[in-house]
Order: sequence, then structure tokens, then C-alpha cells
Amino acid sequence: MTQPTDHSPAFDPDEVRAKYQQERARRVFEGRGAIQDLRTDARFADYVRDPWTPFVERESISDDVDVAVVGAGMAGVVLGAKLRDAGVKRVRLIDKAGGVGGTWYWNRYPGLYCDVESYIYMPMLEEMDYIPSSRYATGHEIRRHLDAIAHKYDLVDDALFHTGVESSEWDEGLARWVLRTDRGDEIRARYLVHAVGILNLMKLPRLLGMDDFEGAAFHTARWDYEYTGGGPDDAHLTKLADKVVGVIGTGGSAIQCVPALAESAKHVYVFQRTPSAIGFRGNRPTDEHFADHLYPGWQKDRMENFSATLIGRNQGNDIVDDGWTHHVAAVNNPPVTPDMPLEEVLRVAEQIDYGIMEEHRARVDEIVADPAVAEALKPYYRYMCKRPLFHDEYLATFNRSNVTLVDCPHGVERVTEHSAWVGDTEYEVDCIVWATGFEAEVTPFARRSGHPIVGRDGITIEEKWKDGVKSLHGIVTRGFPNMFVMPAPAQQSVTTVNYTHLAVIGAEHIAATIAALTERGVKVFDVDQEAEKTWTETIVSFWRDPTAFMAACTPSRLNYEGHPEMANARNGSYGGGHGDFIGYQELLEKFRTDFDGLELDEAPESS
Repeated sequence: MTQPTDHSPAFDPDEVRAKYQQERARRVFEGRGAIQDLRTDARFADYVRDPWTPFVERESISDDVDVAVVGAGMAGVVLGAKLRDAGVKRVRLIDKAGGVGGTWYWNRYPGLYCDVESYIYMPMLEEMDYIPSSRYATGHEIRRHLDAIAHKYDLVDDALFHTGVESSEWDEGLARWVLRTDRGDEIRARYLVHAVGILNLMKLPRLLGMDDFEGAAFHTARWDYEYTGGGPDDAHLTKLADKVVGVIGTGGSAIQCVPALAESAKHVYVFQRTPSAIGFRGNRPTDEHFADHLYPGWQKDRMENFSATLIGRNQGNDIVDDGWTHHVAAVNNPPVTPDMPLEEVLRVAEQIDYGIMEEHRARVDEIVADPAVAEALKPYYRYMCKRPLFHDEYLATFNRSNVTLVDCPHGVERVTEHSAWVGDTEYEVDCIVWATGFEAEVTPFARRSGHPIVGRDGITIEEKWKDGVKSLHGIVTRGFPNMFVMPAPAQQSVTTVNYTHLAVIGAEHIAATIAALTERGVKVFDVDQEAEKTWTETIVSFWRDPTAFMAACTPSRLNYEGHPEMANARNGSYGGGHGDFIGYQELLEKFRTDFDGLELDEAPESS
């Protein structure tokens, strides 16, 4: 990859801050974060139905298993595979989807790719003896790969698909978790693992009149190919030739599907509240000699190199060498010295950030022909205020005569039978594509889990964590014996751009822990109260209040839609900020040598 240009252009901090504040103010309005409750509102039931796999009636089951895993996305599948490797036989995955894959099961919109390098994003490449076809894999290829893992490790036949867990409750007498589902099942599990994902709640804004719309309307996570034509591996949307399409949103899903829509539809209106920072992706087919010099452990090393680079701990070569390792690493790790005054540290960081954003704004000018459209597409905020994106076709799409950017900082304000309205301007459309993404990564675990989790003495996880997380390592929590939660952002673990790396580390840790406890004859474990208290205090000690930075950001899901005061020190990361991924990984490895911090009941089984 070409090295980025100098990040230190001359700039006037006061002028830049004023511009950023002006753009932020245009986007702050009452009700900005209001969304529909898709779990309970019957009016929007069609938005969440499964368009990919037919629902099949079945008899309810009653079963006893070693491990019940709630979630069959990437984390659940990798965990299942690691449990199989550890010799655990009775593993049951449970998911509302009709198959494995999680976000890659649901999202099948045209143009879907991952923007993290496939050689580190697609898990278990060595175990599967598989090399991705391109540097950034399509959603179709990722989903197929996860399905192959699930079948290789015999996870599919015992899985309960199209099944929602309605409650999971610890039974002290049985020393089991008892799960009840919406299909009448009762599953008793020695161990319970929640692998519910971090972007698992589809988000639909609450707009006046949206249920009055008489045209086609669907979310990108439930793409309607019956209406558009084409398919998950066919971006030719042949049924849109005479259709006008409105795309609401300009985040990750929008920038990927808009070029395909523009190629096929009569006209496309793109409704933009806030432009994204869109860097160069540079996708390409995997070189035919890529695998020639690979060695056992190559993917683990490559993952660790990427994660270490992003937190400034990589002392060698940047193997991945992409926009993440250049721009995100530069912003996260400004060249400062221990004796540098705080004011100077902040100045250096701001100047680097400004240089990176100037690159992104210059890129818009280079690609988009119309100066007014180009100006509207430029991101005016700090780089990490919104999730950075990478794409090579989206910006050029606005040079097409059949594509109109509707720059509307307050968004679409209402919907009528045939139109979307911005102020007093009506845009007639045949179809609305809601490219509005998912509830944020920092959504509390109790909400993401989607059901009551009841531990000892009848306390729920929602009650215990209502004022912030209390855990050991962000994975186990006192009062919820024999239960694990996959590590996730805002959950006392760490955060990383490559979520796969965190899922793999979490899966390996949980599988190894279950295997070791089983070998020792442990009947029940719980978290020691003092260990939980110490870990939580450790997390709080790393906390650096981001309110001032985030308050200056444009509203986004990363700053609670403009309310960064909602951030909680107890929900931070090990090492502060996004977290010390390498240190966290080493800490988990050490913990598994003695399980210090757990209370172990090694009494023999009563039956």
C-alpha cells in the first residue's frame, strides 16, 4: 500500500474546531436517536422475518447438554469448533436465524464485503485449509466459510435454528442452566455461553408516517431480492430498471449497496445525515503464490501483528499494511514522549488527525466532479468520531446522472404513501432501502442477549449490571455460575477493529477453561467476590474520560448519538481506550494455569 501523505500540514486549530463544531451543530436535533422497537411492534414484523431459510415446524425438545451456546454467528461457530477440539461432545447452538453466520447470515445485500483483510478476518483458515479468494472477502464467501466450519465440526445437526431463547435460569439443585425457548424447548446445560454478537440488533429509525408507505421497503439486513432481482452473489438487480429507489443512510451498508443500485435502478436518491470518511480499499484477488511461504501459526501471527500495530505495540513490520494500520494506528498512537506536557500531546494528536481527514476530503475532490456534491460528501470531524470506512466505487457513483445526493443533516423527516420528505421537499420513490445499520457495539449486554438471564438468588444480569459491568475479564460474573459471556466492547475486556481476533481469543479461552474444569471434576464454578471487585477497579483505573473529545464529535453510534456522558467507567477496556489486546490475551493465558479468582466446587456428582 502507498504510504499516506504527511500528517502534519499547517493548520489553524481554532478555525478547524469552529468548522467541526458548526457541522456538528447542524446534526444535533431532538429525537435523533429514536428507533422502532422491532422486538415488540407488530407493524414492522416483516422487517425482521427471515428471507433466506423457510421456517419449518418441529416438535419441542427436552435435552441435557454439556454446553449450550446462545448465538450461532462467528463467535458461536468458532466456540463450537474449539469445544469439539477440546473433546466436548454435547454442544448445542441456538439461534433465531435459519442457519449459522450471525451478521453474515442476515446481511446479504449487493456489494457486501468485509473491510478488514480476509486473511485475518475469516477465522480458522489453517484448520480449514482455506485461502480466501481476495484480500477483502465478499459476504457470500465469509458466510460459506462459516458454514463449512460448522459442518466440519458437526455443529449443525444438533443446532436449534429459528429458535429464540426466552429465558435462561440457573437451577441450584440441578447445577444446570435451564433454557426455555419460543418453540417450547427445555435445554438443561452444565455450561452456558452467550455468543450473541456485537451488532445483532437491527436499527430502524422512528419517522412520522413510515408505516404508511405503499411501496417496497426493507432493511439492508433483510434484502428483498424478490423485488430487486439479483441475489447474494449476483449484483445485477434486473427488476429495478424502471424503479426509483431511496437509500436512507450513508454508513457501511449504504456505501456498499449504492453502487449496485445505481447500476440497475432508474434513479437513486441517497439521503445523507452525516458523510462518512471513506478511505482507499484497494481490493484485489489473492496472489496465486500467497500460500507458498505460509507456515503453521501464520494466521495467528498475522492477527497479532495487526492488533499490535493498532495499539502501537508492533516492533516489527506492518504485515497487513492497509488503511487501518496507517490511519487508525497513527491516530491511536501519536509520537509523544513521557515528559511531553498534556497540551502538547493533544496538539500533536489533533494535527495528525487533521492531516488524515484532509486526505479524505481531498480524495472526495479528486473523485467527485460536481464541486457542490463533493463538498457535501466531505467529513468534517475527528477521524474516530465515526467508524472509518473503505471503498473504491461509492464516491464515483455520484458522478452518475441517475444518482442524487440529498444532503439532509436532520435526515428524512417524514414518509408518506409514495414519498420521503426533507423539509418541504418531496422525493417520490418506489422503494425505500433502510441502510440504517445496527444498535451500537456498546449496547448493554442484557439488551443484546434479548432475554432474561437469571442467576443465583433470582437476580438477573440486567439488574446486576444496571449501573455498569461487574465481571472477571469481561467473561464471567459472580452469581452466574458456569456461565460465560463472549468478550465484547464496553464489557471490561478489549476492543479491536478485527472482531474475529477477539472472538477467537474468547472461544479458545472458554473452551480451554471448560475442558480443564471438566478434567478436574469441577461441578460448579463461580467468581470470587474480591476478584470481581479487583478486576472492576482495575478497569476503572484505566479509564480516561472521553466526554470532552466525543462531545465535539458529530453525533454517531460511537458517542451515543451525541450524548457521550452516557459512557461508564465500569464499562471500559483493559489497558484503557480500545484496550491492550496483547496484554489481555497474555492475561487470559496466565489465568488458565491456576484459575485464580474462581471459586470451584469439586464435589462429586450426586447422580
